[in-house]
Amino acid sequence: MAERRINPILKQVLELGPTILFFVIYMWIKDDSFRIAGTDYSGFIIAALVLIPILLISIAALWALTGKLSRMQIFTGLAVLFFGALTAWFNDERFFKMKTTLVYGSFALLLGIGLLRGRSYLQFVLSEALPMQPEGWMILTRRLTLGFALLAVANEVVWRTQSTELWVKLETFAFPIALFLFLVLQISALSRYVIEPADPAKDKPPQG
Repeated sequence: MAERRINPILKQVLELGPTILFFVIYMWIKDDSFRIAGTDYSGFIIAALVLIPILLISIAALWALTGKLSRMQIFTGLAVLFFGALTAWFNDERFFKMKTTLVYGSFALLLGIGLLRGRSYLQFVLSEALPMQPEGWMILTRRLTLGFALLAVANEVVWRTQSTELWVKLETFAFPIALFLFLVLQISALSRYVIEPADPAKDKPPQG
């Protein structure tokens, strides 16, 4: 099924909104404790649990509006659901913090497996949005594999050594911004490999 186009602002709101709402809710209730069915839960755990339905609704809305979901969106949604359930069951915020390591680490692993096979799985996912020569895709895939691996390691270091509040801020803003800037810089550096769309006017024979 072909992907239907929607307002790009609405698309960004649906993709980024759940994470921003998680940050807002956490900052609002971070110092509170909530007793549910005889168990006390921290503000962080409640914010993480609230994120789950918000994210699922967002993903469902994207699917309804566009008719398509990326593998990354599906995987992220399943990771949030799984680790959110573990967080609630064991009443332990560490499970939710591990989610970020799993997501980044899995992307690094999958891209790395493709590289070992001499293929760019990144090209398979993004080739329609960014036409580029195979050599460029391999270079970008190698660099992005390293980038995802570094983010996974950075998440492990941060959540194990720093405060929950700092982790939430880095998870919400620093990690995504770092990944975005890294991609922009790499695509710019590899611009010579980008395939420009054909200009119909140039291919049109001259009028006699």
